[in-house]
This record gives sequence, structure tokens and C-alpha cells, in this order.
Amino acid sequence: MRLLEAIREARRAFILLKGGQDWGLGVEEAYSIQETLFPGPLIGFKLGLVSVEKQRQMGIYEPIFGRVYPRMLLKEVASSHFLQPRVEPEVALVLKEDILSGSSPGMAYRAIGYFFLGLDILDSVWEDYRFTLVEVVADNASGGGFILGLKPYGHLPRGSLRLYLNGERIAEGSVEALGDPGERLSWLAEKVGGLKAGQVVFLGSPAQAVPLSEGVLELWSEGEVLLTRVT
Repeated sequence: MRLLEAIREARRAFILLKGGQDWGLGVEEAYSIQETLFPGPLIGFKLGLVSVEKQRQMGIYEPIFGRVYPRMLLKEVASSHFLQPRVEPEVALVLKEDILSGSSPGMAYRAIGYFFLGLDILDSVWEDYRFTLVEVVADNASGGGFILGLKPYGHLPRGSLRLYLNGERIAEGSVEALGDPGERLSWLAEKVGGLKAGQVVFLGSPAQAVPLSEGVLELWSEGEVLLTRVT
């Protein structure tokens, strides 16, 4: 799977890989590949496949996760920096305390500092986003870049996330579909050996990812908006 690294470095869409192969690897080995291919100072994690429907499609019963690095937090989105960008509306959180492996959901929830609106700019190396579970995990859960909102929420935003591009609604989903943040953090802390204060965690999306094109993205929830430009 060293091809993944070469493709991301080259940023050439015409050498996207065909997914669906049997690499003879398990999910834990795929996570090891993910960690190797995406080195650098870790500032957090992203959750993927958080809905029951998406998990059933992949034959699993829990989410997956990817890693977030400083260079992945963006103010604006330049499409030319990505292979085949898609976007999902999300909610993120920033931790105010460490979460140890083995922490209960209640303990994990109390470690949350604030919630924020967020955008996940997906960027799979697998052509047309057709991949196996091992392939998507190894490719950092398709994580390409992230936008983190400026307004802090003291609670998980309620209602729906509504995403617009140039005034046209392109995605919408209920925040309730993201599940309990404490349970998600407890699960993630167990998987990665603990979480650190100051880390950001993107909680996944309640909506389907949509192809990204140039213009202005608006993410609305509870009367507040996250704005960013795509060039």
C-alpha cells in the first residue's frame, strides 16, 4: 500500500487506484498502515461510517477513525490540492481534559470543552470512492482536510445540519444520527490508547458526502453559520 503515499504526494487524479482488492490484510493492519502513511504532529481524530446504514454496507458494527494533523485544518478550500474532493457537514469537539483508555462514556463526556460546526473535505485515493473496509481505513478514512467553525457551543448542536453551496442545499442530516458523544469518545480512547486535552475530534456526518465544486459553502445549525470559500 505504499502506492497510497505516492499518489497523495503527486496529487494526480489520473492515477487513482481501483479499489475492491483483497490485500490479505486485516483492519488492525490497515490502521498500522494509516499511522505509517500519515506521520506528523497529531492534533486529533475523525470518525467515519458512524451511521448504522453505512456500517452495514461495509459489514461492520462500529465506526472507523482517521487521524487529523495541523496541515489538514484549513481556512479555505483549494480544489487543486485534492484528488477527488467531496464534502460532509459535521460537528467537531475540542477536549479540555485527557481521556484515558477504559474511561466510561460519562467520564469521556465531561472531558469535552466545546462543540463546533465543521466540514470534512474527503479525498479518497480509491477511484469513485469504491473501496473495501481495509482500503478506506488505510487511506486515513478518506480524510483530506477540515474546516472548524469559530463559534463554540456548550452542547451538541440540536436539530439538523444543512449544507449549502452557492445558495443551493446539497446535504442535510439530523445531529441525533451522530450518536452519543461520550460513547463515541470512550470507544475512540480505547482504540487509540487515550485522548489528550486540546485534541479535536470530528464526530462524523449524518448526511451523504457530495462532490465539491467552486463557490461558497454555508453550514447552518441553530441559526448559526459556518462559511468558507472553495476555489
